[in-house]
Amino acid sequence: MREAKGPAHATLTGTVLAALALITGCSSTVHVEPPTPTGEAAAACRKLDAALPKKLDGLDRVGSEPPSPYVAVWGDGQIALRCGVPRPAAMEPTAEVSDINGVGWFQDPRRPTLFTSTNRVAYVEVTIGKDHQPGSVLVDLAGPIKSSIPE
Repeated sequence: MREAKGPAHATLTGTVLAALALITGCSSTVHVEPPTPTGEAAAACRKLDAALPKKLDGLDRVGSEPPSPYVAVWGDGQIALRCGVPRPAAMEPTAEVSDINGVGWFQDPRRPTLFTSTNRVAYVEVTIGKDHQPGSVLVDLAGPIKSSIPE
């Protein structure tokens, strides 16, 4: 396929970009692929969904697309949580795990903004944007995780 050049192409590109900006600006949902937990993990994740804060690190909780009780998003996707994910492939049996307020967190060495809670009936994955301090976010999530997801 050949790319169009000239003023018509620039106008079309500008129109498409303006339309996308308008859609994004008006949208309060963020696309996050939901996991598909089952059994005890699914029940714990639904309980966690109800216990999560409405605000996290100064960001309001917003909807996710597709809607799922296994996904929570704050801001424009700066912080995203997925409950009931598989065990991280990069997490070796001897991997270092940080304990933050009673919740163990594995930080993926290949994706430094990705943290996964460990040693519970459901793994909880949290992606934290570079403008936020992971420690602060994980401290605020520790209480809801401990009260909702048994070890």
